[in-house]
Amino acid sequence: MKAQLGFTRRTFAIGVTGVLALLGLGGASRLVQEKPLTRPPGGQDEDDFIGACLRCEKCLEVCPAQVIVPATVEAGFLNTRTPTMNFKLGWCDYCKDYNGGSPKCVDVCPTAALKLAVDSTPENTIIGKAYIVKDWCLGWQGKGCRICLEQCPYDAITTDEYSRIRVKYDACNGCGRCEFVCVSLMSGSYTPGATDRAITIKPTQIVDFLLANEVNG
Repeated sequence: MKAQLGFTRRTFAIGVTGVLALLGLGGASRLVQEKPLTRPPGGQDEDDFIGACLRCEKCLEVCPAQVIVPATVEAGFLNTRTPTMNFKLGWCDYCKDYNGGSPKCVDVCPTAALKLAVDSTPENTIIGKAYIVKDWCLGWQGKGCRICLEQCPYDAITTDEYSRIRVKYDACNGCGRCEFVCVSLMSGSYTPGATDRAITIKPTQIVDFLLANEVNG
Protein backbone atom coordinates (compact mmCIF):
# COMPACT_ATOMS: atom_id res chain seq x y z
CA MET A 1 0.00 0.00 0.00
CA LYS A 2 2.84 2.41 0.84
CA ALA A 3 4.54 1.72 -2.47
CA GLN A 4 1.32 2.39 -4.32
CA LEU A 5 0.79 5.65 -2.40
CA GLY A 6 4.34 6.75 -3.13
CA PHE A 7 3.84 6.13 -6.85
CA THR A 8 0.63 8.15 -6.81
CA ARG A 9 2.33 11.11 -5.17
CA ARG A 10 5.23 10.92 -7.59
CA THR A 11 2.89 10.77 -10.56
CA PHE A 12 0.99 13.78 -9.24
CA ALA A 13 4.22 15.73 -8.78
CA ILE A 14 5.32 14.92 -12.31
CA GLY A 15 1.96 16.05 -13.62
CA VAL A 16 2.10 19.35 -11.75
CA THR A 17 5.67 19.93 -12.93
CA GLY A 18 4.58 19.29 -16.50
CA VAL A 19 1.75 21.80 -16.30
CA LEU A 20 4.05 24.43 -14.78
CA ALA A 21 6.59 23.81 -17.52
CA LEU A 22 3.92 24.30 -20.16
CA LEU A 23 2.85 27.54 -18.52
CA GLY A 24 6.43 28.76 -18.50
CA LEU A 25 6.90 27.91 -22.17
CA GLY A 26 3.68 29.67 -23.08
CA GLY A 27 2.47 26.76 -25.19
CA ALA A 28 -0.13 25.35 -22.85
CA SER A 29 -3.05 27.18 -24.42
CA ARG A 30 -2.47 25.21 -27.61
CA LEU A 31 -2.45 21.86 -25.80
CA VAL A 32 -5.32 22.43 -23.39
CA GLN A 33 -8.74 23.35 -24.75
CA GLU A 34 -9.49 26.71 -23.19
CA LYS A 35 -12.29 29.17 -23.84
CA PRO A 36 -10.92 32.15 -25.81
CA LEU A 37 -11.24 35.32 -23.74
CA THR A 38 -11.14 39.02 -24.49
CA ARG A 39 -7.98 40.27 -22.79
CA PRO A 40 -6.98 43.77 -21.67
CA PRO A 41 -4.89 45.87 -24.06
CA GLY A 42 -1.60 44.19 -24.89
CA GLY A 43 -2.70 40.68 -23.92
CA GLN A 44 -3.83 39.45 -27.32
CA ASP A 45 -0.97 37.00 -27.94
CA GLU A 46 -2.59 34.24 -25.92
CA ASP A 47 0.40 31.94 -25.63
CA ASP A 48 2.72 34.69 -24.44
CA PHE A 49 0.04 36.05 -22.13
CA ILE A 50 -0.76 32.72 -20.43
CA GLY A 51 2.93 31.98 -20.03
CA ALA A 52 3.65 35.31 -18.34
CA CYS A 53 0.50 36.16 -16.35
CA LEU A 54 0.90 35.70 -12.58
CA ARG A 55 -2.82 36.15 -11.76
CA CYS A 56 -1.67 38.94 -9.46
CA GLU A 57 -4.76 41.05 -10.28
CA LYS A 58 -2.81 44.32 -10.34
CA CYS A 59 -4.44 45.19 -13.67
CA LEU A 60 -7.88 44.71 -12.10
CA GLU A 61 -7.02 47.01 -9.24
CA VAL A 62 -5.84 49.94 -11.36
CA CYS A 63 -8.46 49.89 -14.14
CA PRO A 64 -10.33 53.23 -13.85
CA ALA A 65 -13.35 51.86 -15.73
CA GLN A 66 -13.37 48.64 -13.66
CA VAL A 67 -13.99 46.55 -16.78
CA ILE A 68 -11.16 44.08 -16.09
CA VAL A 69 -12.39 41.10 -14.10
CA PRO A 70 -10.94 37.70 -13.14
CA ALA A 71 -11.98 34.81 -15.34
CA THR A 72 -13.90 32.04 -13.62
CA VAL A 73 -13.19 28.32 -13.72
CA GLU A 74 -15.88 27.95 -16.39
CA ALA A 75 -13.42 29.57 -18.81
CA GLY A 76 -10.96 26.71 -18.32
CA PHE A 77 -8.18 25.67 -15.97
CA LEU A 78 -5.45 27.85 -17.45
CA ASN A 79 -7.76 30.84 -17.73
CA THR A 80 -8.97 30.79 -14.13
CA ARG A 81 -8.19 34.08 -12.34
CA THR A 82 -6.57 35.59 -15.44
CA PRO A 83 -7.85 39.04 -16.46
CA THR A 84 -10.64 39.33 -18.99
CA MET A 85 -12.91 42.19 -20.04
CA ASN A 86 -16.51 42.65 -18.91
CA PHE A 87 -17.95 45.38 -21.10
CA LYS A 88 -21.29 45.25 -19.35
CA LEU A 89 -19.58 47.21 -16.57
CA GLY A 90 -18.05 49.89 -18.77
CA TRP A 91 -15.65 50.27 -21.70
CA CYS A 92 -11.94 50.75 -22.32
CA ASP A 93 -10.77 54.24 -23.30
CA TYR A 94 -7.09 53.30 -22.89
CA CYS A 95 -6.89 55.54 -19.83
CA LYS A 96 -6.73 58.67 -22.00
CA ASP A 97 -8.36 60.69 -19.23
CA TYR A 98 -6.35 59.10 -16.43
CA ASN A 99 -2.87 58.24 -17.65
CA GLY A 100 -2.19 60.32 -20.73
CA GLY A 101 -3.32 57.60 -23.13
CA SER A 102 -1.16 54.84 -21.66
CA PRO A 103 -3.28 51.99 -20.29
CA LYS A 104 -2.67 51.62 -16.56
CA CYS A 105 -3.10 47.86 -16.78
CA VAL A 106 -0.10 47.66 -19.13
CA ASP A 107 2.02 49.98 -17.00
CA VAL A 108 1.40 48.01 -13.80
CA CYS A 109 1.86 44.48 -15.20
CA PRO A 110 4.98 43.09 -13.49
CA THR A 111 5.82 40.47 -16.13
CA ALA A 112 4.86 42.20 -19.40
CA ALA A 113 2.05 39.74 -19.92
CA LEU A 114 0.30 42.91 -21.06
CA LYS A 115 2.59 44.75 -23.46
CA LEU A 116 2.16 47.23 -26.28
CA ALA A 117 4.31 48.18 -29.22
CA VAL A 118 6.16 51.48 -29.05
CA ASP A 119 3.93 52.95 -31.77
CA SER A 120 0.68 51.66 -30.28
CA THR A 121 -2.40 53.87 -30.27
CA PRO A 122 -6.01 53.19 -29.23
CA GLU A 123 -6.85 52.81 -32.91
CA ASN A 124 -4.25 50.13 -33.67
CA THR A 125 -4.43 48.28 -30.35
CA ILE A 126 -7.04 45.65 -31.10
CA ILE A 127 -8.65 44.16 -27.99
CA GLY A 128 -11.23 42.28 -30.04
CA LYS A 129 -14.00 42.92 -32.53
CA ALA A 130 -17.69 43.71 -32.21
CA TYR A 131 -20.15 41.04 -33.34
CA ILE A 132 -23.87 41.54 -33.91
CA VAL A 133 -26.42 38.83 -33.18
CA LYS A 134 -28.96 39.83 -35.77
CA ASP A 135 -31.93 38.07 -34.18
CA TRP A 136 -31.50 40.26 -31.08
CA CYS A 137 -30.41 43.55 -32.65
CA LEU A 138 -33.13 46.20 -32.92
CA GLY A 139 -30.96 48.18 -35.32
CA TRP A 140 -30.61 45.20 -37.63
CA GLN A 141 -34.33 44.50 -37.51
CA GLY A 142 -35.24 48.03 -38.61
CA LYS A 143 -36.72 49.09 -35.28
CA GLY A 144 -34.90 52.38 -35.13
CA CYS A 145 -32.20 51.72 -32.54
CA ARG A 146 -28.95 53.56 -33.32
CA ILE A 147 -27.41 53.79 -29.86
CA CYS A 148 -24.24 51.85 -30.65
CA LEU A 149 -23.72 53.83 -33.86
CA GLU A 150 -24.11 57.14 -32.04
CA GLN A 151 -21.88 56.13 -29.12
CA CYS A 152 -18.97 54.45 -30.94
CA PRO A 153 -15.90 56.70 -30.45
CA TYR A 154 -14.13 55.28 -33.53
CA ASP A 155 -16.96 55.45 -36.10
CA ALA A 156 -16.79 51.68 -36.38
CA ILE A 157 -20.58 51.25 -36.52
CA THR A 158 -22.49 52.13 -39.67
CA THR A 159 -25.64 51.17 -41.58
CA ASP A 160 -26.02 49.33 -44.86
CA GLU A 161 -28.25 50.13 -47.83
CA TYR A 162 -31.23 48.75 -45.90
CA SER A 163 -30.50 50.98 -42.86
CA ARG A 164 -29.40 47.95 -40.82
CA ILE A 165 -26.65 48.29 -38.23
CA ARG A 166 -23.28 46.97 -39.38
CA VAL A 167 -19.75 46.86 -37.97
CA LYS A 168 -16.84 48.37 -39.91
CA TYR A 169 -14.24 45.82 -38.92
CA ASP A 170 -11.28 47.77 -40.21
CA ALA A 171 -12.16 50.55 -37.74
CA CYS A 172 -13.25 48.47 -34.73
CA ASN A 173 -10.66 48.02 -31.98
CA GLY A 174 -12.90 46.27 -29.45
CA CYS A 175 -13.11 49.11 -26.94
CA GLY A 176 -16.48 47.77 -25.75
CA ARG A 177 -18.51 50.97 -25.80
CA CYS A 178 -21.11 49.43 -28.15
CA GLU A 179 -21.64 46.45 -25.84
CA PHE A 180 -21.84 48.70 -22.79
CA VAL A 181 -24.62 50.88 -24.27
CA CYS A 182 -26.59 48.11 -26.04
CA VAL A 183 -30.21 48.01 -24.82
CA SER A 184 -31.17 44.54 -26.03
CA LEU A 185 -31.34 43.10 -22.51
CA MET A 186 -32.53 46.17 -20.66
CA SER A 187 -36.14 45.19 -21.20
CA GLY A 188 -37.53 41.74 -21.94
CA SER A 189 -40.02 43.29 -24.30
CA TYR A 190 -37.25 44.53 -26.59
CA THR A 191 -35.68 41.26 -27.67
CA PRO A 192 -37.53 38.16 -26.50
CA GLY A 193 -35.23 35.17 -26.25
CA ALA A 194 -31.99 37.16 -25.99
CA THR A 195 -29.47 35.76 -23.53
CA ASP A 196 -26.85 38.47 -24.05
CA ARG A 197 -26.58 41.93 -25.53
CA ALA A 198 -27.09 42.10 -29.27
CA ILE A 199 -23.60 43.45 -29.92
CA THR A 200 -20.66 42.07 -27.94
CA ILE A 201 -16.88 42.17 -28.12
CA LYS A 202 -15.19 38.85 -28.79
CA PRO A 203 -11.60 37.79 -29.56
CA THR A 204 -10.76 38.55 -33.19
CA GLN A 205 -10.36 34.90 -34.16
CA ILE A 206 -13.82 34.09 -32.82
CA VAL A 207 -15.42 36.89 -34.80
CA ASP A 208 -13.59 35.79 -37.95
CA PHE A 209 -14.99 32.28 -37.47
CA LEU A 210 -18.54 33.50 -36.82
CA LEU A 211 -18.53 35.78 -39.84
CA ALA A 212 -17.18 33.03 -42.07
CA ASN A 213 -20.00 30.74 -40.97
CA GLU A 214 -22.93 33.15 -41.19
CA VAL A 215 -25.69 31.72 -43.37
CA ASN A 216 -27.06 35.03 -44.60
CA GLY A 217 -26.81 38.79 -44.27
